[in-house]
Amino acid sequence: MIVALHGAEFFAYHGFYPEEQKLGTCFIVDIEVEFIQPGNLNLDDLANTVNYEKLYNIICEIMKVPKKLLETVAQAIIDAVKQQYNFVDVIKLTLKKANPPLGGKVAYSAVSLSYQKG
Repeated sequence: MIVALHGAEFFAYHGFYPEEQKLGTCFIVDIEVEFIQPGNLNLDDLANTVNYEKLYNIICEIMKVPKKLLETVAQAIIDAVKQQYNFVDVIKLTLKKANPPLGGKVAYSAVSLSYQKG
């Protein structure tokens, strides 16, 4: 089973340069969490799946803590999801930073990380 969020937007203050951590910008997160459900889905119980509202809240909390590198933010999200849902087998995450300060027009910069249990 895969539970996913695509295009989740957050205003945050991540960036290597001090002005990035002062001004902030929009970040976009795509995450897919793959697992074998730990219980019977016919029971219609959130305990038997990954709650995408909790998934969003995990990301929201990580995004509140400024970091210099997108890679560090992405790894923190993956680590927090693994901690909350120990039955998860695969996590694929892409973190995009809108309008990075590169001296020209760039829609976004991005990092993609993945985790596979075992």
